[in-house]
Amino acid sequence: MKKVNTQIIHNERAKLLRYLSKAGLRVSRGRDVIFDQVMNLHGHFTAEELAKECLQKKLKVSRPTVFRVLHDLLEAGIIRETAFGDKHRHFEHVYDEKPHHHAQCVRCHKFIEFPDRKEDEVYHPYLEKRGFKILGHEMHFYGICKECYSHAEYFRRS
Repeated sequence: MKKVNTQIIHNERAKLLRYLSKAGLRVSRGRDVIFDQVMNLHGHFTAEELAKECLQKKLKVSRPTVFRVLHDLLEAGIIRETAFGDKHRHFEHVYDEKPHHHAQCVRCHKFIEFPDRKEDEVYHPYLEKRGFKILGHEMHFYGICKECYSHAEYFRRS
């Protein structure tokens, strides 16, 4: 597991503090706890996974606090959200992200990240010419990963 550089944590905390100040919100123990937990997570995570981790570590933060603070972290630009077509939202850090897309196995739900190949250079001009203001985009692929494919009998019969 990679360790997050203290300068990155300092910069991300400063972003959160600026957001809280602008929004008229105070720094609370719950926000600090959730911020610290999020900074130590790697890869994609859900609010439920974060709440369970806090419960297991006996950090004494409620589920509603987890959801509220994740909203704050989204608004502050510390994490980003992606749905992956699931009923619940997934989050990942922004600080170390290069533009990328996702593929997800529909059997084991493992994610594969792959680099952005500048697809937006094709789609953005097309949409903007039609008066569409782009706020962002995500590209997701769904399929069967190599491990699940090799174990799935019904794929070998075809």
